[in-house]
Amino acid sequence: MKWSYHLATIKGTEVRIHATFALLLAFVAWQATRIGGSWQDALEAMALVCALFFCVLLHEFGHVFAARRYGIHTPDITLLPIGGIARLERMPRRPSEELFVALCGPLVNVVIAVLIAVGLGLPFSFDPHMEMSNVTEFWHTLMTWNMMMVVFNMVPAFPMDGGRVLRALLAMIIGDYAKATRAAAVIGQGLAVLVVMAMVVMGVFQPMLMLIAFFVFFAAGQEAAMVTQQEQTSNLKVRDAMLTEFHTLAPNAVLREVVDLLISGSQHDFPLLDEHGHLLGLVSRNRLIAALTEHGPGYPAQLVVERCESVLEPRMALSEGMTLLNASGSPALAVIDPVHDRLVGLLTAENIGETLLVRAALRERMHRMG
Repeated sequence: MKWSYHLATIKGTEVRIHATFALLLAFVAWQATRIGGSWQDALEAMALVCALFFCVLLHEFGHVFAARRYGIHTPDITLLPIGGIARLERMPRRPSEELFVALCGPLVNVVIAVLIAVGLGLPFSFDPHMEMSNVTEFWHTLMTWNMMMVVFNMVPAFPMDGGRVLRALLAMIIGDYAKATRAAAVIGQGLAVLVVMAMVVMGVFQPMLMLIAFFVFFAAGQEAAMVTQQEQTSNLKVRDAMLTEFHTLAPNAVLREVVDLLISGSQHDFPLLDEHGHLLGLVSRNRLIAALTEHGPGYPAQLVVERCESVLEPRMALSEGMTLLNASGSPALAVIDPVHDRLVGLLTAENIGETLLVRAALRERMHRMG
């Protein structure tokens, strides 16, 4: 994710923090001093926010370690002012697995709240105000926010954990993952619409609640669209959607040559091959532009190449290829013939989309003729 920076790597998962997190801390400090507090109050408020986001990080690692139980790796977690995002390489294939992975995040917050309550002998009560006159108040507020995170995350709407719990339960009942996803998406969108309508009827305007409602509405639609796309690719292989006519770069190529290829056609990512025709990596458009700015057109392309950690095979299911493409964060993945160890294609989101459009048009024609 752009504007996010590396913090640490824990058990193979990179932890990143978005630059806007600094704005959140600055806003919290400003709020504390604006209402008459001292700089000490501002520091305490910032410390509470950092502690809260540490709990968010633990929440995300609850998902990470639960997913790892089913062989699902998590490349990174990004902390944003609105929460954390764990990027799983793929979603669990069985409803029971998704249910377990979705519940493990909120369960971490339950455990944190219980440990704070038991450790300090605090009562379970909701008091979200940040009144930190002493250490006990700090921990009580942190406990309260963990309890609120559980309630918020269990709202049955995507992309919250509650939406995934709902989908898993519906899939167990319906027996169809795609139908369960669409049903859960409709329920989530309905809740978002009800929240907005309730605010309109009551004459109440809460910007944050309105923003969350819109976010939930569109996220639910994206989740349903993604599953529909997976349905459409269920019988396709990577070879059916890969780009087969493309330019490659020699090991001694310089950026000027890559620029000429970029401008002269529609290809954005260029494979770099060694003297024997084996893939060394890809020179992406983004890396190309950044390198041109810093080093100029005579710079060797081999020094800006992106190593291909994931490669595909032509006979691999397209749905699996799409999952690997999304998880890689790369605009393209190389397709290698396993028999001859040669590059035979590139898989891009654009080519996948065009393949699906063509198939949809053909299905529509057959439907009209039938």
